[in-house]
Amino acid sequence: MKAVRTVLEYLEENGVKYIFGIPAGSVNAFYDQLLDFPNITPIVTKHEGAASYMAASYAKYSQQLGVCIGSSGPGGTNLLTGAANAMREHLPILFLTGAVPVSTMGLNASQELDAQSLFQSVTKYSVTVLESENLLGEIAKATQIALSGVPGPVHVAMPIDVQMGQVNQLPIPKLEIEGHSPTDPELVKQVADQLMQKKKGFIFAGQGVRNSVAQVIELAELLDWPIVATPVAKGLFREDHPLFSGVFGFAGNEHTSLLVNEGDAETLLVLGSSLGETATSNYNPNLAKNRFVIQVDIDPTVFNRKYPVDIPVHGDMSDSLTKLIEELSTRGLTKPGNGKNVKPDPEIDADEEFNTKNVLLKLQELLPPSTRYTIDIGEFMAYVIHHMEVLEEDTFDINVHFGAMGSGLSAAIGSKLAEPDRPVVALTGDGCFFMHGMEILTAKEYNLPILFVVMNNARLGMVYQGHTLQYKRSHPSFEQEPVNIAAMAEALNIPNFRVDALEDLSQNVMNALTGLNGPAILEVALVDNNIPPMGDRVKFLSSFGK
Repeated sequence: MKAVRTVLEYLEENGVKYIFGIPAGSVNAFYDQLLDFPNITPIVTKHEGAASYMAASYAKYSQQLGVCIGSSGPGGTNLLTGAANAMREHLPILFLTGAVPVSTMGLNASQELDAQSLFQSVTKYSVTVLESENLLGEIAKATQIALSGVPGPVHVAMPIDVQMGQVNQLPIPKLEIEGHSPTDPELVKQVADQLMQKKKGFIFAGQGVRNSVAQVIELAELLDWPIVATPVAKGLFREDHPLFSGVFGFAGNEHTSLLVNEGDAETLLVLGSSLGETATSNYNPNLAKNRFVIQVDIDPTVFNRKYPVDIPVHGDMSDSLTKLIEELSTRGLTKPGNGKNVKPDPEIDADEEFNTKNVLLKLQELLPPSTRYTIDIGEFMAYVIHHMEVLEEDTFDINVHFGAMGSGLSAAIGSKLAEPDRPVVALTGDGCFFMHGMEILTAKEYNLPILFVVMNNARLGMVYQGHTLQYKRSHPSFEQEPVNIAAMAEALNIPNFRVDALEDLSQNVMNALTGLNGPAILEVALVDNNIPPMGDRVKFLSSFGK
């Protein structure tokens, strides 16, 4: 049998349902054999980069392996950004690329590329298979690495002749995922000692708590400490929990910024955050200043990167939190039950201006509270982080950590495939749409009912705002002649509606664009010259040149 068939047998055996990518000469053998595997659906995208974002989102919300494939040469390079993104988000994705025949390597063959070297810096493992009999073993090895320890992407390059080579029928290797070593109980006791000794502190939660939200809340209630979320963790905690303060970092909330910068907390308990630039408001020193820092993470490389850590706790988040809660409970710590609210009362805003903030709030008013919003990169993202409310857990997907334009469009597709019953809305801008907007056709071809909301201001809004703040001017090339995106959707036979005023948004419009047998586009034609609520980022950019 062909070696490439064993790869598909292995993927099917391990529950792979979707393979994202684009067929091409160097992976034709793979797609040919795929015809014999009806349990695996190929999601043929319009761009390999989009396929990588879909695989990432699918892996995140299905909690399973994502699989992505591209040709040798340009297919492989198009996947690189997605691999780097997955590495930052700790998402297990198997990246497969075709490669020229082994006999032509080094001869400048058509679409020849040393993909192994390129992927090494943005994956946990990257290899080129040179013998057909080694292909299945390398796929199994890579998959195990992707799912073990700190999850992450891996890459296997498959030369054409290696895929086509005949191999004996081999048993399917068993997938053995290496778990984390149990959290050190002595470290847990040290943490408990500190938390019992110093009564004032706050929890700083990043994306690493995604599957441990209930435990974070239980711990916060035991300690009676506020929870602060990073921008990428927005959506994990409901706004109505009295101990949830809000978001700190890029586009964070003012009262949360005051809590971090001027609060009397003695202890900073970091859970699942690498304390990167957007999470810490440009590495704000006040976050850890004069505070005892405890950091819990599955990735030991995050400790002491920028902020000195007094007690680093390396381990699985759920295991660590469970043990810490048990330890505190045995010491007699109980929930105070006073129900104090760490957030100020919301301000009543009767403003009806046609601006980004009001459009987003109106959208949320008209859509189900369980809607997941996949947020692209643009100035609208700051308004989402700052103003939109989390009505149900896990309802925002914000990729500001790596910041790949267009990723939000494809993340919506991956999310919908992972959780078909959850309403999904992609919030994107015209800049991102012109990069990866044709993936609305992918959604159409697979009958995915996703609403794509395009904030169309006919410019690269975040770039425009950044230059205006930093240099007091911006280049005219950042703006463009307005394009009617709703008309583009009409040409693609996709339901659409164009918003030119706030009163255009209504429940009837939403009803007409949702619950369909495929995607729809809502274009919001709006130039908002207000400075986005980017928090300390505004001060940071404005300070240059002073």
